[in-house]
Amino acid sequence: MSENEMKIIVFLLRNEEYGVNVEQVRSIERMLPITRVPRTPAFVKGVINLRGVVTPVIDLRERFLFEKNEVTDETRIIIVSVQELEVGLVVDAANDVIDLPLREIVAPPELISGVAAKYLSGVAKWEERLLVLLNLEEVLNQEELHALHDADFSYS
Repeated sequence: MSENEMKIIVFLLRNEEYGVNVEQVRSIERMLPITRVPRTPAFVKGVINLRGVVTPVIDLRERFLFEKNEVTDETRIIIVSVQELEVGLVVDAANDVIDLPLREIVAPPELISGVAAKYLSGVAKWEERLLVLLNLEEVLNQEELHALHDADFSYS
């Protein structure tokens, strides 16, 4: 990978391809049991115990107000780091890791695939595919990040 490229994890939501910078991704996990946490937004599915670390989990479909989807063998939880907090993102599938040329990334339109531009860092055309790149700092805004960080995720 050169300085003119960005390594991207590509994943699916509603049969559309999205991407996040691999530098923000800690791991990709199969679906795990999720423990619901009271008094959290609906898109916060709860927490998982990932190798001894309690991690909040967000359903990206619900975050973007898409219709719900059944969990399948392809469903994954992408563990990302957002402002020093690790968060799991439930996606329909995680397909690829690609080296995306920076010249292919353009500013997002106001609305693409039903997702508001504030959640997007850009859109890229790559090998006849359209990739929607997420801005994880906006997917979870400052207030929500602080609430997750301060929440009591203990199992007691």
